[in-house]
Amino acid sequence: MMDRGGAGISWQCATSGNDYKQPDDRTDSSKSGRYWHGSVRQVNAPLTYIQKRNEYRASDGFSANHAKKHSIKPVHDFNALITQERMDYLLSISARYSDRYDGKKHSQFATLIKQYTSASRRPLHHSEQRQLIPLLHNFKATSGWTWRSLTTTLHSFTSAGVFTINKCLNKGSKEAQEALLSTLLDAVIRKCNQEPETWDIDVQGVANLLWALAKLVSNGQKLEKTPKLKEAVAALLPLVKTKAESKEEKDDFIPQHISSLLWAVAKLVDNGLELKKTPKLKEVVAALLPLVKTKAESKEEKDHFIPQHISNLLWAVAKLVDNGLEKTPKLKGTVATLLPLMKANAESKEEKDHFNTQ
Repeated sequence: MMDRGGAGISWQCATSGNDYKQPDDRTDSSKSGRYWHGSVRQVNAPLTYIQKRNEYRASDGFSANHAKKHSIKPVHDFNALITQERMDYLLSISARYSDRYDGKKHSQFATLIKQYTSASRRPLHHSEQRQLIPLLHNFKATSGWTWRSLTTTLHSFTSAGVFTINKCLNKGSKEAQEALLSTLLDAVIRKCNQEPETWDIDVQGVANLLWALAKLVSNGQKLEKTPKLKEAVAALLPLVKTKAESKEEKDDFIPQHISSLLWAVAKLVDNGLELKKTPKLKEVVAALLPLVKTKAESKEEKDHFIPQHISNLLWAVAKLVDNGLEKTPKLKGTVATLLPLMKANAESKEEKDHFNTQ
């Protein structure tokens, strides 16, 4: 379907089978992923692509998303994305199917916003945020939304800066921003509280989701002032632990997933989520650390660690220790495994140019 209000931009172009895997502005590569019409094989992004796209901060992690197999032409006209006709269409399709609606069109819209900011290499400007948010006051996540639609929407909007705290927003826009975040967090909590056998979400989805929750905090959302955010984190942590300890799924973790997850945990801890009062956090860290060591020592996997992964992992470990994580042999072993990788990357003719001052 072509959205007539989109200035010739195809509504369907938001997904070429990969809207669940949209890249953040700090991404690299992937393995294979399920969900969209079967299995889609992802390809490693070339290092030149990584270098161009990954202007990152060591303390500001990156999503577990990956480079798209099928590229789409970047959208430069923001006004073409946020037409009233497009918003009306989203509202009508949600109302028409009610709880039977899977959220697909909403996630495609969020993906378009994310692609716009990725092409611009920046989050939304304050003026763009003020234009967009009032149009989202009827943007609701119903119980019928799939994991993929929910994760794609929350991740894309968060990465694009839709939820970034902005003092310039008027009261109505702030209320719309809060309502939008609330409906998405409610959906996350609802999904996580389902029976484990209904957890139809893969490793990448879990990593994306926890990254998004931590990024919300990084973008100004306060845990103590947003109880649902704290509740969503608490609900998601057992799912992360289950995936990391699963014999079937732990092999699906790649360096990027682990780096993203540990960065997210460290960011949450650094912003008020106490390790001592949140046993689930410690359990997640304990489940992830062996994966770091295993992957870093693996002949097949260790070359997939790029400077960004190592930097964010070491930052996360240091921040967790700074906030009370016990210096166990497992923790020391993880750091000891990462250091040779850092040295190898720094001395590599191919990799050393990818180190920036951060």
